[in-house]
Amino acid sequence: MTAHVVIYSTAVCPYCIRAEQLLKSKGVENIEKIRIDLDPAQRNAMMEKTGRRTVPQIYIGEKHVGGFDDLHALDRDGKLEPLLQNA
Repeated sequence: MTAHVVIYSTAVCPYCIRAEQLLKSKGVENIEKIRIDLDPAQRNAMMEKTGRRTVPQIYIGEKHVGGFDDLHALDRDGKLEPLLQNA
């Protein structure tokens, strides 16, 4: 799968790590990580784009998936792999 995945994350975020592990288990090799703890401007951009303050915030292609719980729910419902293939 060649989906472009972006994860807004911080250095010590267990849900960010779990999201990355789940995506890698689905064959996603390239994950663009944007560390909002290192760049406050990126935190502001994330909050403007998503309306959320927490990490991770995950994009698959142009679609905002949400956080880890949202990503896990997509996987549980069988919707994650089609999304990754179509992104």
